[in-house]
Amino acid sequence: MRTDGRKANEARSLDMRINVLKNAQGSVIINTGDTQVLCTAMIEEGVPPFLTGTGKGWLTAEYSMLPASTPNRKKRDGLKKDGRGVEIQRLIGRSLRSVCDFEGMGEYTVYVDCDVLNADGGTRTASISGAFVAAALCVKKAMDAGLITKSPLKRHIAAVSAGIVNDEPILDLCYKEDSGAQADMNMVATDDGNIGEIQVCGEKRTITEEEFAQLKQLCKKGIAEIIAKQKETLKDEGVEI
Repeated sequence: MRTDGRKANEARSLDMRINVLKNAQGSVIINTGDTQVLCTAMIEEGVPPFLTGTGKGWLTAEYSMLPASTPNRKKRDGLKKDGRGVEIQRLIGRSLRSVCDFEGMGEYTVYVDCDVLNADGGTRTASISGAFVAAALCVKKAMDAGLITKSPLKRHIAAVSAGIVNDEPILDLCYKEDSGAQADMNMVATDDGNIGEIQVCGEKRTITEEEFAQLKQLCKKGIAEIIAKQKETLKDEGVEI
């Protein structure tokens, strides 16, 4: 029995509340269990120097955890950003870019910001899943305003975790499960089943090929459920990818 009574292949409850901020063209608060992340997306003219003059757009991401997102206050990033935060924001950025085609978009950059309001495991995966929704809303508004004529987003993408706890593969770990896991996996995948990234870490032991396959299947199940929620949420706003 898991700490919250879920089955091994059962993800946490999922909720996406969109258009929560006035100034951001795209915004969503994503809740996965007790993990809560505010994801926003805004579009601005200009691209990194290596894209100047190409007519192509860009997408980049930032990630941070608010001080009260953890039981013990987390210090804000100073001049030197938290190394973990840098790793995660790079993961978010490359995950979203993997489903983008920037050709013909125009030289605009979509800036995605993910701020963890409450952390209970899976903040990086929730950020990716929520960031996609925020980016899709932002792009739709930019197109409606005539700012851009082509959406760079080509497919849905989402992420979830799985892990080995007490020698059992389980889906979507909360913090208590994650902190005691023998091994854990984060997977990023699209709505056609293609995999964008897999991160596997043997915290207390290595995993077998069979366990790897089991974790992968659990993640694919969880991602399919998240993407179904993304599509349902965006459909109400007239957004179809």
